[in-house]
Amino acid sequence: MSETMRSSAGLDARRKRLLFRSWHRGMREMDYVLGTFANAAIEDMSDEQLAEFEMLMQVPDPDMYKWLSGTIEVPPNWNNEVVRRIRKFHGAA
Repeated sequence: MSETMRSSAGLDARRKRLLFRSWHRGMREMDYVLGTFANAAIEDMSDEQLAEFEMLMQVPDPDMYKWLSGTIEVPPNWNNEVVRRIRKFHGAA
């Protein structure tokens, strides 16, 4: 993997935790999808976006990968701003 986890220096504890969890999902593909997004966006996310991202971390990797890759439609209750941003970030919007 060519991308690496950005430094967590200067981030508050909540953002540090989310950055780490983004890169340590258990499924390598999801590490990349969420990790590269978090590298780029975690610093500027609002409290509401952070809450959405935290909730997204509870979704099992296989389901989330299908949603974010566009293999299946994102369920309406999960089609929030963060999911749309991740999809757009990776060109699956």
